Amino acid sequence: MTVEQQVRAFIAENFYVEVSRLGDETSLISEGIIESTGVLELIQFLESEYGIRIKDTEMVPDNLETIARIGAFVARKCSALSGGGA
Repeated sequence: MTVEQQVRAFIAENFYVEVSRLGDETSLISEGIIESTGVLELIQFLESEYGIRIKDTEMVPDNLETIARIGAFVARKCSALSGGGA
């Protein structure tokens, strides 16, 4: 399962959202899918699932607003953990 698929499943299950509403580029916040508390739950899931640590400065829309951005962000974080930079 890809990061995007796992995140989509997590959001659908925990925020009671139809998977069909969760396109890769759908804004999770602007569309009212998750709110600020939900973002914290999402961050906790990502840290637990992928063994990453998300800094306060990384909790921005560029990293967490859409499923596609989350997937790219997690990939960068995992790459950094394995010595790949970023």
